[in-house]
Amino acid sequence: MSVTAAAGFEASGVEAGLKASGGLDVAIVVNRGPRFDAAAVFTSNRAQAHPIIWSKQVIADGIVSAIALNSGGANCFTGPQGFQVTHATAEHVAGTLGTSAGDILVCSTGLIGEPLPQDKVLAGMSAAAAALSSEGGDDASRAIMTTDSKPKTTVVSGTGYTIGGMAKGAGMLAPGLATMLVVITTDAAVASAELDRALREATRVSFDRLDSDGCMSTNDQVSVMASGASGVTPEAQEFAALLTQVCSDLAEQLQADAEGSSHEIRIEVVGALSEDEAVVVGRSVARNNLFKAAIFGNDPNWGRVLAAIGTTDAAFDPYAVDVSMNGVRVCHAGAPDRSREEVDLTGRTVHVLIDLATGDAEATILTNDLTHEYVHENSAYSS
Repeated sequence: MSVTAAAGFEASGVEAGLKASGGLDVAIVVNRGPRFDAAAVFTSNRAQAHPIIWSKQVIADGIVSAIALNSGGANCFTGPQGFQVTHATAEHVAGTLGTSAGDILVCSTGLIGEPLPQDKVLAGMSAAAAALSSEGGDDASRAIMTTDSKPKTTVVSGTGYTIGGMAKGAGMLAPGLATMLVVITTDAAVASAELDRALREATRVSFDRLDSDGCMSTNDQVSVMASGASGVTPEAQEFAALLTQVCSDLAEQLQADAEGSSHEIRIEVVGALSEDEAVVVGRSVARNNLFKAAIFGNDPNWGRVLAAIGTTDAAFDPYAVDVSMNGVRVCHAGAPDRSREEVDLTGRTVHVLIDLATGDAEATILTNDLTHEYVHENSAYSS
């Protein structure tokens, strides 16, 4: 059900011939109301795809009636014609729904620098509009997949209302306000300004903490639409907490499906002077290829953790840091502690605990190991 679990929403996914490999590649998620409040956050990459440029204009008034999505092409660095395809997509979808193009968000994903065939996109949008259904969430979640091995969906229930979501992403997973393509829907009555506040806080501690490969996409967008169809106006704190739960669940699903990964690594930093410094430390380790390669080889090489920490400007004494791996403290006060032979890294889940012994702030970063499969998949992606 995912994005159609909440009342007031319909979705669809169809095959438009955009993917060389075939399969579903065009989706629409439509809000039938009675309210049309929305919010979105976007990549902070200065190189932004045409759909991002368009959608930033659309979301300015906090009103969205539908989201049109395609895989099979990012529509980024495709010249003036690329923006025309995005504009035409919004106009076309708006025409089929009887609404304004200025209320249609557009999302694209796929290879950068390859023009999208406008005729196939528009024909696909027509087919998707005809297939819209309250049962169409699953097809929509499959239509936005690229290198994903499976769709990512989630649903949570509040007090009389529902929040559902879908996401795609398996590579280029690094933060910039948001990561990947994510669509979230709710039948709660939540004004766009409150949606915006809740979404930014939710992405800050979920998608922004997923740093699989340090590569930031040009097309990242996380959007939330509220139909108000439940008639329930939730308490702000409860709604924000549930929205964060949805985002965290989807972020963890994205981590688990990261291209070629064999380990899912949770880097928990405690004892930091501030939350921002905890994030900086965790991200430094998450982006360290020597550390990631060691985990791939089931090697609890904690020296690489300390070396990565040492490249940051966070406040800490290198000779006061503790490091634990999967519950075994291998480093205490910057020196060897228990034998690394006690650490079992043969499972997919790896927990690295870093205590900076400086303050009481903490943060957790999600990442993956660096594998042969990741290199192969990304070397062959455009062929």
